[in-house]
Amino acid sequence: MLRKTKSFIKRHQKYLPVLFFIGGFIWDSLTLGRIDGWYSNTILFTYLGGLTISLYIFNLSDDNHWEKTFLQPYEKYAPLAVQFFLGGLSSAYVIFFFQSVSLTKTAVFFILLVVLLISNELLKHRISNKYLQFGAYLFVSFTFFTFFLPIVIGKMSTFIFIISGLLGLASTLLFIFYLYYKSPSTRAEIDGRKITVLILGIYIFINGCYYFNLIPPVPISLKTGMIAYHVEKNEPVFEVTYAEQKGVARLWRTHQKTFNHSMGDTVFAYTSIFAPTDLRKSVQHQWQWYAPSSESWETSDVISYEVIGGRKRGFRGYTYKTNIHTGVWRVNVTTQEGLVLGRINFEVVQDSTFNKADLTTKTFN
Repeated sequence: MLRKTKSFIKRHQKYLPVLFFIGGFIWDSLTLGRIDGWYSNTILFTYLGGLTISLYIFNLSDDNHWEKTFLQPYEKYAPLAVQFFLGGLSSAYVIFFFQSVSLTKTAVFFILLVVLLISNELLKHRISNKYLQFGAYLFVSFTFFTFFLPIVIGKMSTFIFIISGLLGLASTLLFIFYLYYKSPSTRAEIDGRKITVLILGIYIFINGCYYFNLIPPVPISLKTGMIAYHVEKNEPVFEVTYAEQKGVARLWRTHQKTFNHSMGDTVFAYTSIFAPTDLRKSVQHQWQWYAPSSESWETSDVISYEVIGGRKRGFRGYTYKTNIHTGVWRVNVTTQEGLVLGRINFEVVQDSTFNKADLTTKTFN
């Protein structure tokens, strides 16, 4: 059986890294649940540990370190394990960040994760490149701590993000320095100054993404966001009245983006925000309208409220505006630090003939 396995691997060695990388993505898509669930975090912690061990075995293989040990027959599989664990971590991040990302500038970081997931350079025998190994290791470890630490502590802030980054940076540097002095082949393949510049460059880049609000605020995410004609809270439910989307567009959006306004109407912004258990976070609804004269967005109101985590369907809340005028509007749903959870775009049109009897009222549990 072992001989057949070796023969199969030898014949298909060219394609196995791709299959293992994609295999990690498929496995995560089928098994991962809530971002704060014990199973999801155990899996991700196992992936990070597995990636660390696989890289350790892989980097010492060229020094015959595993000769005459129980690992010698299996050291050739270390690159495949690296691909699998890296693929598993990347796919998990894509899944979790997809829950939080909106079609705003935060999509930039999400796209970077997708590129990491499907990068041709990563899949075509490039895993032996130690600069790529350690750069990818910093990226996935930094990202892991950015949402794992808030889940454990129950808080989100810039300070916690900085601590998360320092943990990722410290663990990566310690791992590199250990391999550098442990493995002569590693010392021969990398330059100390170059690897330091690369690692610090990636670290600064991720912090820059955070500073310019390019990173979605995982582990919290916007599950529902809509403009409504009326919202009423009747514990334990919210009753939301809105204009139902018609036609094919209903497949991806249940509500219309046009608000038919008549004198005295109030416009409501209803949101449902998921946050991990025990996490409390202040969020904001930024009401903005587009000023054609200046060709820019102007903020009309900023209304804050606190989200309490733990509810599977998300913490429900709403804000409203009475003195609204016609034009193009949007409500940015953000954290206090300005990280964008999502954006609700809509247009206010003057229509006193609109029949409100055609509106839909939905109950959100």
